[in-house]
Amino acid sequence: MRYRIFGQTGLRVSSLALGTGNFGKGWGYGSDREEARKIFTGYREIGGNFIDTADQYQFGQSEEMLGDFIAAERDDIVLASKFSLGDTHGAGLQRTGNSRKSMIQSVEASLKRLKTDRLDLLWVHMPDGVTPIDEIARNLDDLVGSGKILYPGLSDFPAWRVATAATIAELRGWAPVAAVQLEYSLVERSAERELLPMADAFKLGTVTWSPLGGGLLTGKYRKGETGRAQGLGAVIHDESDARKTATVDEVLAISQETGHPPGQIAIAWVLAKGRLPIIGPRTPEQMADNIASLEVTLAAEHIQRLDKASAIAMGFPFDIVAASAGNLAGGKADLTDFPKHPVK
Repeated sequence: MRYRIFGQTGLRVSSLALGTGNFGKGWGYGSDREEARKIFTGYREIGGNFIDTADQYQFGQSEEMLGDFIAAERDDIVLASKFSLGDTHGAGLQRTGNSRKSMIQSVEASLKRLKTDRLDLLWVHMPDGVTPIDEIARNLDDLVGSGKILYPGLSDFPAWRVATAATIAELRGWAPVAAVQLEYSLVERSAERELLPMADAFKLGTVTWSPLGGGLLTGKYRKGETGRAQGLGAVIHDESDARKTATVDEVLAISQETGHPPGQIAIAWVLAKGRLPIIGPRTPEQMADNIASLEVTLAAEHIQRLDKASAIAMGFPFDIVAASAGNLAGGKADLTDFPKHPVK
């Protein structure tokens, strides 16, 4: 296992985070306790130290299992959890969302399930559409001050809200936003428009989920195998357009050429982009396959082919800015030709 410094913090985290959304059967799909323990143990044996969970995962079962698994080695683990969606089915108004009340209640409940006195990283799971970003940032600062969390992060937030939170926290001397979590894979590259450039500019730790596109990039659905699509029916990509089909084709082709399974190719691409993917295996066999991606080194030609097959249209304003920059660099435009007054 290789390690990296996490954003601007002093945390040293493994190159793959272990996501534990499959730890439990509360959703009707996941791993039983024995399977989950084997996954956890296998991850720790190869040096993995970054564990990602949430109060909502399997309606609290994931945290409860982890509380037992990590007890003997808590200080060696970077433990991250999330709140926003509630820890039970139909959690209700006061146990969901991002208000101060919900945040405090959720963190305290997570600490009990995890049998620990603090979270190393707390993610606000996603925006609730109601709570102001300055309230969220202030509440996170209070939790850091109380010692219940060490670092705050934002998951699945738009770039402008993360940037606002980071700026407000800096200006007011609050605990800085340390990290962002977002979806990123060969079939979901829209984070390249705003989120990833923002995270790089603010030097935030960046964790990316679903590197396999919900299993699509393993090629198993083409073979008629079952998986998350049938068992969970959420966070799924399918071959809904020509770009996704071309992407899967290229992953399978490179898999044939290199002898590495398609899923390892997909995870290795995310690693090659300098991002920290979360793997979310349901079985020990899946975990071992995911971990083996650390040994895959993609050639420059392979990365270029995958980039090309999976490329997205950047849209406005990126396309027009790129075109204008190219024209200026090539001497095709003269600034004196620009209108003297704004175009209306």
